[in-house]
Amino acid sequence: MKTMKHTKYAYMLLGCFCLLSFAPAEEVKIKEFSVAGIKVIFKPSVKEIVSARFFIRGGTANYAKEKEGVESLALAVATEGGTKKLSMTDFATAQERIGTEIGFSSSYDYSQISVSCVAGYWNESWNLFADVITQPRLDQQGFDLIKGKVIAGAKEEEADPDHYVEDKSMEVSYAGRNYAKIPGGSASSLEKITLEDVKAQIAKVISKSNCFIVVVGNVTEADITAKINATMSSLSVGQAAKVEPRTEIQAGVTIENRDIATNYIRGTMSVPALAETDAVPMRVAMSIMYDKFFLELRTKRSLTYAPSAYFNSSIVHNPQAVFYASSTKPKEALQVMIDQINDVKNNGFKEKELKDKKEEFLTNHYSRLETNGAQSLAIGVNEVGGSWKGFENFMTAVEKVSVDDMNKAFRKYSNSINWMYLGKESDVTKEDFKQPQMLPNAGKVEIKK
Repeated sequence: MKTMKHTKYAYMLLGCFCLLSFAPAEEVKIKEFSVAGIKVIFKPSVKEIVSARFFIRGGTANYAKEKEGVESLALAVATEGGTKKLSMTDFATAQERIGTEIGFSSSYDYSQISVSCVAGYWNESWNLFADVITQPRLDQQGFDLIKGKVIAGAKEEEADPDHYVEDKSMEVSYAGRNYAKIPGGSASSLEKITLEDVKAQIAKVISKSNCFIVVVGNVTEADITAKINATMSSLSVGQAAKVEPRTEIQAGVTIENRDIATNYIRGTMSVPALAETDAVPMRVAMSIMYDKFFLELRTKRSLTYAPSAYFNSSIVHNPQAVFYASSTKPKEALQVMIDQINDVKNNGFKEKELKDKKEEFLTNHYSRLETNGAQSLAIGVNEVGGSWKGFENFMTAVEKVSVDDMNKAFRKYSNSINWMYLGKESDVTKEDFKQPQMLPNAGKVEIKK
């Protein structure tokens, strides 16, 4: 997919990495410098594919609830609608001719415009990329066409229970906060957005103070500097977006009745932000929880086809852990989920689980960040979260994780889970959604081998 129009697609991409802060596969130092007042993070690479990303801070904090989806729609129009030099058709043709891909994603804490190209076409590709940022066409005809496609996509997602329960879960978990907004927008909110809204949003968020650039590829610092000076030095200084303040997810249960064949359960709890000390132990812990859910819910009991538990690091400043299952037997599935959470709270993780998980990380480490595009995304998300240095230091941090670290982190954050249920109301009661309980002596027992 060339352009990611909705948050879900960004999640899918980030979810492929799960722990997206893996250290780079190549022993090459990342450089940070400034060009014309724009922060640049550059990782040299011998690979012939160059990846550049223009990150925009703020995410859902950049617009009001009634305008949700405006930034995503604005970037869709900018990256698909052509530039002041090229019509929509000519812009698409120019990319196809040299095998360049320009796209975008919008999420809760940031948006980004990306370009991926063969190093031999770096000059032409950069010019297309820069024009999207500084000289998007933004005409009524292109806007109407792209808006229609985006609305159609939003309606499809709203009709899909899996997508719906995710959006609804965010809404109830972060009620009254910026994260309660849908980054890709709802069909009803998108209908009201005008071309003038899109123009105003681009003018507001694209600035030197609010944006930074990540480049990974076989290019030079001098070349990047020259390109930015030539094409982006005229960007306004602007203002940095406000960082979403820390907020803890409160315990709760929301049951929404719907007569569907499969029932959906999604529990969310707060976890440490990417830059916090216990973030890495918590990520490792949630990866082990995924294994436990898969074994108990699918392999042993066949209660669900695709259970999941993961650290949702695509939400940067207020990340969450997610416990998920879809099942025709929701009461039984939910009981197993809560039993697994309680077991870890009371008995802790095992040394062997951690040892096996570390080995798995090391085995998958290189493949997960195999492409320059994956690395540029991971570097940028770490920068949004506090510092790109988290990308370089991640594997060392994983090596240092102890069972004690994981147990402390999991026990600290698993006291308050917000549950969302979509399905037959008669199949569950609110009492089924018990909050995890820790026994008086939990945490004092010896760690099992």
